[in-house]
Amino acid sequence: MAGVPARVYVPNSQSNTIDVIDVATLQIVDHWKSGDLPQHVVPSWDLKTLYVNNNRGNSLTPINPMTGKPGADIPVRDPYNLYFTPDGTKAAVMAERDEKIDFRNPTDWSLIKSLPIPHRGVNHADFSADGLTMFASTEFDGGWLVRIDLATMAITGEVDLGGAAVDVKLAPDGKLVYVANQGRGGVSIVNPATMTEVGFVVSGKGTHGMYPSRDGKKMYVSNRLAGTISVFDFATNTIDKTWNIGGSPDMGGVSPDGSQLWLSGRYNSAVYVINTTTGALIKTFQVGSGPHGICFFPQPGRYSMGHTGNYR
Repeated sequence: MAGVPARVYVPNSQSNTIDVIDVATLQIVDHWKSGDLPQHVVPSWDLKTLYVNNNRGNSLTPINPMTGKPGADIPVRDPYNLYFTPDGTKAAVMAERDEKIDFRNPTDWSLIKSLPIPHRGVNHADFSADGLTMFASTEFDGGWLVRIDLATMAITGEVDLGGAAVDVKLAPDGKLVYVANQGRGGVSIVNPATMTEVGFVVSGKGTHGMYPSRDGKKMYVSNRLAGTISVFDFATNTIDKTWNIGGSPDMGGVSPDGSQLWLSGRYNSAVYVINTTTGALIKTFQVGSGPHGICFFPQPGRYSMGHTGNYR
């Protein structure tokens, strides 16, 4: 990562554009046209490339993180979101519209296996601590969490969480899985061994994204319909405090030093920068329409497991 400028890449889903923000100057420094319906900007497993997920455009746009400039589109069907298995051997394309996960070769993007998901709206995921299992959420069909064996690329269990399941995060000790339950306005806590919901914590209306603090003790939970951020404590599985920033905080990530939380404002054509000590709003950027999965890059970590920046 030596020499890679710190930038935030903003996919504007309704404008079909990308805004690029220079973190050092807090200025928008570039703006370019993307494919149709860009949903997320995702770092590759080897950290050498960023991919714009052009959902309706059926393509990935590679970005050179040294220059911040796009390359030629790569044909990939229905890439709502994108993950990489922890061993780096497979890319998992979350084909939300097609109701499946397409496991692909991350080098040439050839299809390895297509796994139908028996619930609508598969879109977010995380992985077990040993890297052998994937947990994928479904947003539109009762809020299911599906467990997938990565060796066989087959479903081995599932649980209906009700509501609408969105972002997924593994607990720091690897024993629990947390799911942002947008429909129920809180965080579902799941035992991954038994695939049962063992707890539920109310956070706020429209719970959507979840981002661990840099020390792994807290998790910032975005409630995009309430306009709030809930600070979740991993040790107690409770909400410590709630920050009211207004707008529609959605997807993003924590800065490398942990001092800032960057989130898109999905329904306000905005990007928010929040102080993680005080919860104060540092700055609001006006960007294109429908900003979604923004990516702060680079970040600490040896490799990326996808989404807007899940690293190990």
